Amino acid sequence: MTDQLDLLTKEELKDLVRIYARNIYALDGVWFQSVEAECGMNDAMLHDKQAWTRFTRTEALRIKNFLNLPEKPGLDGLEKALAIRFSALANPSVDLFREGESLIYRVNVCRVQSARKDKGMPYHPCAPVGFIEHAGFASAIDERIVTEMVSCFPDVTDQSCACCWRFTISNLG
Repeated sequence: MTDQLDLLTKEELKDLVRIYARNIYALDGVWFQSVEAECGMNDAMLHDKQAWTRFTRTEALRIKNFLNLPEKPGLDGLEKALAIRFSALANPSVDLFREGESLIYRVNVCRVQSARKDKGMPYHPCAPVGFIEHAGFASAIDERIVTEMVSCFPDVTDQSCACCWRFTISNLG
């Protein structure tokens, strides 16, 4: 039997990867909204934190292996990994750039918050889960990386984006 992926062009494969990245968000939203409707936001957030703690590490280690990054690739390695993780590929607008000794990951338009807004739902209070997700991803890439939330709902400090995260290398150890 022919592997169907072998029949796709490079552009079709890129489109398929983006579809799968959006599908991860869709699956996350479907189960989250199910728990939210049945048990309330607090229980949904508890389970969301647990799920993202486990998933984020798995995603980071698989990407680290795919990119053949060394054990401690620093911000250069994190930049490469963040650029191809599902959230960077699924969200409509993401920026990744250096600012001094920091790496900034900025989601300008968030697929999750846009979907909730379109459905007339309140925004997802994603700051606690977002921190788990981003800090967990970064530390799985390199344990020396420190994550700082710059802005994320409901702790919005920058109205021009959905969320923003700063990564630096710890001076300790």
